[in-house]
Amino acid sequence: MKIDYDNQVIEFNVQYGNGKKISIHIDSSGRITLKAPKKTSEETIKSVVERNGKLIVEKLQSIEANRETPKVKEYEDEGKFLYLGKYYSLQELIETGDLNEEELKLKLKKFYFASCKKIVGERINKYQTQLRVKPKTIDIVESRTKWGSCSSDKKLTFNYRLAMAPVEVIDYVIIHELCHLLHMNHDRSFWRRVGSLMPDYKEKEEYLARYGRAMTL
Repeated sequence: MKIDYDNQVIEFNVQYGNGKKISIHIDSSGRITLKAPKKTSEETIKSVVERNGKLIVEKLQSIEANRETPKVKEYEDEGKFLYLGKYYSLQELIETGDLNEEELKLKLKKFYFASCKKIVGERINKYQTQLRVKPKTIDIVESRTKWGSCSSDKKLTFNYRLAMAPVEVIDYVIIHELCHLLHMNHDRSFWRRVGSLMPDYKEKEEYLARYGRAMTL
């Protein structure tokens, strides 16, 4: 779910349970989870988030400020770039020739886009079969905030920067988005479904929270 608050959007996941109170948790990556009793209305949930909007925004700003600033990439011999969880020199990933820095960056981005499309395309079939689902479309996109998404009309997107992550982390994002074809909210049923295919999925979430900012151009 999401609400508009003070000219910005607050996105959050909702988990319904047997508790009697509504609580809000923000993890170290800035992910917001709201736990609510079963049958709590969407209107009530959004009202609670709005009432706590100032504190939520301040917490998110604090998390962002404390994150390590990514190092400027060196598009030269000593530059190192992540690919499938390991660091490589630029020359190991693309042909550099006499290209300038902007041209090298563009070529490297195209390499990651193509790699992500290939890897996701190869690995998604296995999990589609296990879950008995089929997305309407699968697209590779550029995003600053999301590793993947699933729309209400069954269209999936994956961030091209996933090509920088280990294969098992890519698998997690694939599983996560495919499970949204069955459960749109992050409720207990959703996480049970994710865990049935990847019991250690929390380790993959932690990887993205810890190393996500290094996965950049």
